Amino acid sequence: MRKSYRIKKENEYQYVYSQGHSVANRNFVLYQIEKPGQKHFRVGLSVGKKVSHTAVGRNRIKRYVRQSLLELKPDLPAELDFLIIARKPSVKLDMFETKKNIVHVLKLGKIIED
Repeated sequence: MRKSYRIKKENEYQYVYSQGHSVANRNFVLYQIEKPGQKHFRVGLSVGKKVSHTAVGRNRIKRYVRQSLLELKPDLPAELDFLIIARKPSVKLDMFETKKNIVHVLKLGKIIED
């Protein structure tokens, strides 16, 4: 996923976190906010040290989530910023289960249809 699809600045994270609507499942929390006039969606990922104590584990979760979103890219609306925050059980997920959980949380947030 290109860097233009990522939320990079702390104040942008804080804006989505404070003003956005949240939904969650067992493994991920999703915060979303509409941004009219935006050319494509943007995503921010957060995996804390409490989730995985090693950088390898945290980076693996982020890599799996980015790949899942890349595969779902045609289904995601353009005028949307969202944050995905990993919870501790997400450490045990493989790529297939991660994508399944991301799809589930996106459906809960009414971002994608069934």
